[in-house]
Order: sequence, then C-alpha cells, then structure tokens
Amino acid sequence: MSFKCERLTKTFHTRSGDVTALEDITFSANEHEFICIVGPSGCGKSTLLRIIADILPASSGKIIANSTNSTHNFRSALVFQEHGLFQWMTVLDNVAFGLEMQGIPKAVRRKKAREFIEQFGLGQFAENYPHELSIGMQQRVGIARAFLTDPELLLMDEPFGSLDAQTKFVLREELLRIWREHQKLVIFVTHDVEEAILLGDRVLVMTGRPGRIREDIRIPLERPRDQNGRDLAKITETKKRIWNMLEEEVRKNLWISD
Repeated sequence: MSFKCERLTKTFHTRSGDVTALEDITFSANEHEFICIVGPSGCGKSTLLRIIADILPASSGKIIANSTNSTHNFRSALVFQEHGLFQWMTVLDNVAFGLEMQGIPKAVRRKKAREFIEQFGLGQFAENYPHELSIGMQQRVGIARAFLTDPELLLMDEPFGSLDAQTKFVLREELLRIWREHQKLVIFVTHDVEEAILLGDRVLVMTGRPGRIREDIRIPLERPRDQNGRDLAKITETKKRIWNMLEEEVRKNLWISD
C-alpha cells in the first residue's frame, strides 16, 4: 500500500488558546518503504503518527490512500516507546492479542503467535509474563504483536528510545530482517539521527513547532549498511547535514520563546 499526506494541519484548543502542532504537512509514502522522521522535541512527530493511524483527527488536510480519499481503508499498527504489554498476559497471549481482536479462534491465533515469536527469538519465553523479561525483550514482544496482525502500515514512535546501545543495535537488525521478510511500509519516529540514517530509505526532517516537513532526504546507501566501513563517510556527511538543520530549528524556537 501507499499513501499521501496532503496539507495536514493539527490545532489543539486549550484554555490558554489555540496551539498549532502541525502545519501544511505534505509527503508521500510508497509501498515497502522504510521512512524515518526526525525533528526537534515538540515538533509534532507523534501527533503526525496518530493522525496517520486515525487515532487523532486532522484539523484540515487529508490522507489519500491507494488512490482514494479515505484514511480508513488501510490497516495500521502503532508501536510506542512504552511497549504497552498487558502485564497479566503471557508473552504468547500478548502477541496473539491483535488476532483476538480480529476474531481469530483461540487455537489458531495461539498457533500463529507461537510460530511468529520463534522468528523474534522469543520461543523459550512464550509462557513468561512481561515483568520477567528485560526492557529490550518486552519491546521485541510489542513489535512481534504489531507484525502478527499483518498491518499494511507499521507506525513506530521511538520504539528503541529507552534502550541501551547494545540492545538498540540488536533490535534494529531484527527489525530490518523482519521488515525485509514481510515487506511492510514503515514510518519510524526517532530522535537518533544516526538511527534514522541506518534504518531509513528516506528521512523526513521536520521544523520546530508548528511542525512542517523541512526536507525529504533519500539515503543513498545499499543494504545492509556498514556504519564502520564503506558507508562511514556518507553516513557522517548525511548526519552532519541533518544535525545542521535540526540545530537551526532549535535555535529558531529558542529565539521565538525568548
């Protein structure tokens, strides 16, 4: 599936007055792409994901999906930094939960979930509860649950933000492996510029609030990417380019605040 955001704007009405979080957001997302979004804190990245997921309504603008004018004709799954697991459910039942919501019979969904968690290296923890797992493993469960529902679009809101460097590295590699196997369209929000470059086919750089798309950068690197070898110079160059843009946006916002 593919979709296009056309001039999306989101304004929140508060007691202190209206706050525009997003303004005139326009970009296209193509089938099987891995798109990363970076931007200053508070620029509306998470708000944008929730509008695409149809959790929040846009104040204006629209999403055109598969050449139609509806946001409701594609299936999406949203993965947060807070993995959102049910503490009273086992790993197996957590992963199968999305299928339960789809009305899949218990035996069938548990069988599918068990097969899928094996792909994520979680097979031996199928009957464990979330509190018995590391944070990294809990996030792996959340990602497995999202993939198992077979969404056309996977939306990820800083899923690795709270993890240590080693765990991040492992989960990035696992995510890319599963993405290649299942060929989903992924929109991935992160504060980590290098992570965006290593994961994304494209990186959307947002301005400070109200968030707009400042630049759409295509990453000219083959996969798998070698961040310490042949790709180091290009990664460093692209990282510097994005950081310079983000620094400009942060400085603008500081000046506006003052």
